[in-house]
Amino acid sequence: MSVGDLHPMIKVRRDLHQIPELGFAEWKTQRYILDYVSSLPQDHLEVAIWHTGVLVRVRGTEGARTLGWRADMDGLPLTEETSYEFQSLHPDQMHACGHDMHMAIGLGILTHFATQPVKDHLLFIFQPAEEGPGGAQPMLASEEFKKWKPDQLFGLHIGPEYPVGTIATRPGILFANTSELFIDLVGTAGHASLPHQANDMVITASQLAMQLQTIISRNIDPLNPAILTLGKVTIGTKQNIIPGMARLEGTIRTLSIEVMEQIKERILALVHGIEVGFQCKATIDWGAGYCQVYNHESLTRSFMEWADAKEGIQVIECREAMAGEDFGYFLQEIPGFMFWLGVDTSYGLHHPQLEPNEEAIPLAIQLITQYFTDY
Repeated sequence: MSVGDLHPMIKVRRDLHQIPELGFAEWKTQRYILDYVSSLPQDHLEVAIWHTGVLVRVRGTEGARTLGWRADMDGLPLTEETSYEFQSLHPDQMHACGHDMHMAIGLGILTHFATQPVKDHLLFIFQPAEEGPGGAQPMLASEEFKKWKPDQLFGLHIGPEYPVGTIATRPGILFANTSELFIDLVGTAGHASLPHQANDMVITASQLAMQLQTIISRNIDPLNPAILTLGKVTIGTKQNIIPGMARLEGTIRTLSIEVMEQIKERILALVHGIEVGFQCKATIDWGAGYCQVYNHESLTRSFMEWADAKEGIQVIECREAMAGEDFGYFLQEIPGFMFWLGVDTSYGLHHPQLEPNEEAIPLAIQLITQYFTDY
């Protein structure tokens, strides 16, 4: 298929794929969205800017309520390894989580309703910083968002493991509660030949790492899914220097808010014990944390039944995922749901070789356009 034969929103996706930007630095992406929106008929459109995000309202013919659609904007700090001719133009940055597709789908739905508004107002939310440090929560609290706050809100995330034409979701919890974890340990550096004059943070960090791994196995009910992973430990500078500093970095994932708090309380206790036992100082930074994505029960069930009746669509009730998504903050205040959109690729999210099947873009646009029209 030549470039000229491509669906217009596939072209948009490819444009956006080349300009990935990290959270709250999506200036080129914002400019692209604003330029695209300005090319549409403006009779029913209103636009607002929030930081690097964009809000576009399509005024309804009656406007008794507002339905929202959210698309996230940011990329990841990753060097692309795809076979694309339209690879990222930004070194060490890539749309490896599908946000380029999310935006293209959102713009495609918006394009339809710019000329064919429905009774309800429609709000299209292009949200920055989903990958971190988290754009949903501050955007939700902003005056720009409150002015057009939707009564119901919907969104999708590409699902690499599902075939094109598959919608996977579930009523209730879909994505986990998440929290970053950063622990800094400070002792006393020294020469390797004089260990008694130093306070070795290699030993201290190793002990703490092992203790942290007992939390899930020995403090949490095994029927409550939870993860505590240490993905990075930084210690030392040279083989004959006893390091006086160490940093442990990790992530916590739970399907229960209560279990998240339980894990954090246990971490505090273990770190305090390390301070006393190893005579060092320790600090904890919980970093960015996302609340669970909890789909509205009746809205989700109704959508699943509606979509399953559409030709070419298969609806699957999937299991919960331990992934994090700050869309959950919106759903704390606004009824709605998120679903997985099948894109049939062998590489998973955040992989440098992720190549989603672009046929999912027009399919999703058609599906959601019809949903809003029927709804």
